[in-house]
Amino acid sequence: MPRRTRIINDPSEMVPLLQTFRSKEHKHVFNALSSEWMTKGQLDEKMGIDTEESIDILQKCGLLESQWRMPKPGEKPDKEYHSSYSKVQANFQCSFDDLSEIITLTFTPYEEIKDLIEELEKEVESGNHSMSALTRKLNRSALYIRSLARRANGLTVMGQRLKINEEKK
Repeated sequence: MPRRTRIINDPSEMVPLLQTFRSKEHKHVFNALSSEWMTKGQLDEKMGIDTEESIDILQKCGLLESQWRMPKPGEKPDKEYHSSYSKVQANFQCSFDDLSEIITLTFTPYEEIKDLIEELEKEVESGNHSMSALTRKLNRSALYIRSLARRANGLTVMGQRLKINEEKK
């Protein structure tokens, strides 16, 4: 199977990647899915743990692809996963101030940024989806808001707009 390169053009895309690969558990799940397609049950059995969180995080980063496994007659279909990429290429430029903000935001404990994330989610839920409107309302840079949204489980970045991730609500 040909392996692909993940191209990162926005520095905020580094947030979920750095969070994912600082965890040995998530890294092991990624490595296991690099070699073969597996269902969640097979992955749980191989890892010896519940891999739900790892699968969710790897999907949010865009590192997993999924498909439905054809069941035997009379059985229910099961979703199986495989890692999409084997390489990464970063292609962005930002100031050291922005980079330090991204790194700090990535490794700050959730409890310390919980209020900011909840405020951002509240704004998006109330219909404020535009990045420019959110930067004015929250008095933060667009890069910071995109990075914060990528850190939040309930938000998805769609270009210059944010949306609520319906699957997690």
